[in-house]
Amino acid sequence: MAAPGLYRVGSHLLARGHPALCSPQCSLLSAQAARGHRRGAQSFPVIPGDILPIYRHVYEANTRNSDSCGHRYLELLEKVKTGGGENAILRHTQRNKKLLVRERLKRLLDDETFLELSPFAGLGLPYGDVPSAGCLSGIGKISGIWCMVIANDATVKGGTAYPISVKKQLRAQEIAIQNRLPTVYLVDSGGAFLPLQAQLFPDKEHGGRTFYNEAIMSALRIPQVAVVCGSCTAGGAYIPTMAEETIIVDRIGTIFLAGPPLVKAATGEDVTAEDLGGARLHSRVSGCVDHFAVTESEAYSCARMIVSTLNYDPEPEDRAQFEDPVYSAEELAGLAPHDYSHTLGVKLILSRLLDGSKLLEFKADYGTTLVTGFASIEGNLVGIVASNGDLTHDASLKGSHFVQICNQRDIPLLFFQNTSSLDHLPPNVSKAEELTNRLKAQASMIAAVACATVPKITVVIGGCHGGESFAMCGRSYEPNFLFLWPNARIGLVDATRLSWSGQKDEGWTDKKEFKTQLDRLKEESSAFYSSGRLWDDGVILPQDTRRVLGNCLKIISQQKYERTDSQRSPLLRM
Repeated sequence: MAAPGLYRVGSHLLARGHPALCSPQCSLLSAQAARGHRRGAQSFPVIPGDILPIYRHVYEANTRNSDSCGHRYLELLEKVKTGGGENAILRHTQRNKKLLVRERLKRLLDDETFLELSPFAGLGLPYGDVPSAGCLSGIGKISGIWCMVIANDATVKGGTAYPISVKKQLRAQEIAIQNRLPTVYLVDSGGAFLPLQAQLFPDKEHGGRTFYNEAIMSALRIPQVAVVCGSCTAGGAYIPTMAEETIIVDRIGTIFLAGPPLVKAATGEDVTAEDLGGARLHSRVSGCVDHFAVTESEAYSCARMIVSTLNYDPEPEDRAQFEDPVYSAEELAGLAPHDYSHTLGVKLILSRLLDGSKLLEFKADYGTTLVTGFASIEGNLVGIVASNGDLTHDASLKGSHFVQICNQRDIPLLFFQNTSSLDHLPPNVSKAEELTNRLKAQASMIAAVACATVPKITVVIGGCHGGESFAMCGRSYEPNFLFLWPNARIGLVDATRLSWSGQKDEGWTDKKEFKTQLDRLKEESSAFYSSGRLWDDGVILPQDTRRVLGNCLKIISQQKYERTDSQRSPLLRM
């Protein structure tokens, strides 16, 4: 039985006040308080953001590295946009008469404002490239409402699901649950890729979890709409049949557990896909779908109308009032650290991201290797926790205190992470004691971050290394969103700080083998390696950070304007 003040929904234990259970009575007060916050934020002190001439060489080295990383970013982005390749695109559009996934989004969404999540997922995996993990996920506005969209790309491996595809869909559903986002599935799936079924089917975080999440989301009154715009075979068939409302496209959409070839092999019977599981069968006979669409365009128009019936209030127009930063975002490329030795003060970065370049700093003169304070981004009040060097004992205590204050005041937290890693063991007892005290203080901050129930967003602007990354809200600590800059490095240790001279006394005897391992560590710590494995929600360019954060904060705050109370049972279809 759940403790007083806690609610159990499936296996989820949610605290009173959890975003998934927030009451509409609190929403109006929150909106009014937010307007007052914006007025107060306008009087915060401006951060000095000038780059001194003495640091120009560091700035230029960072710029060269950012340019190199940016070229790689654009190269991979172009690869992702081609999906399964030219032949697959021709087959999809000419033979099968279907729209490409990005064309579908244009017909579904209000405008071009779309926060795509993890576009590089599926690249560089042991079983080969699966561009964008075979599905496109992201958040955009439909009929004025921010919605999560999960759309299969059938040009990639015929729409079959790989392990990374499942992982991407589960992460999208997790974001939808955290932020109470209505979810639209554009289903065009061939089911699981059978040669990898052992990594797809049996475990808790495998394919079945998708359908479990659909039931939980329904119980939490998070609406779900499915558009069957292609083949929905095997596991793909469960997604539309568990959504609350489903649309199917005539002559294109089909739903069945096994297609005509398997029926022929099993029973000897000849049957067409249309007779076995076509749009007319499921809309007129089985009742599996609720709306019949003659064309894809009609289907997306119908989906937009369904979203308009969700009884959500659009966010207030006055939320758009805010100041631009004093300093140019284009200079962020020169502030994105090449490595930890090329790190300039993090306030220079903040001055190019925050409204009016203003920050009300908390404990400004204590624990200065961590910058904490209150600011706003596109009119949204936030608490800033930004790495400014090693996370020392004092910095950790300061961070713990500030995180708890923001949690008390219901202020979202933004973490800007550039952490260091320990290169070697402490040389003496005194240093060991110092390290022990530092770790105890970090444990306090880790606990504060883990237990904070306010929304959290993390941007890795440099290094994500070792235990310090936990205190700075790494992936394990369930931030609502986590993004990387292209220059970011992720690993237990910082490979750029390791050298043969420093390691040969710690067990290494073969210099060539050491170099091989070091090269592997460097490759595996790159932002693109991380994003290919979905350890984040995407790589973003430094100059796009403010726009992305602004959208994330609007998405998170949408739940304040919902008018529905929570129920604790799913909607059950006929």
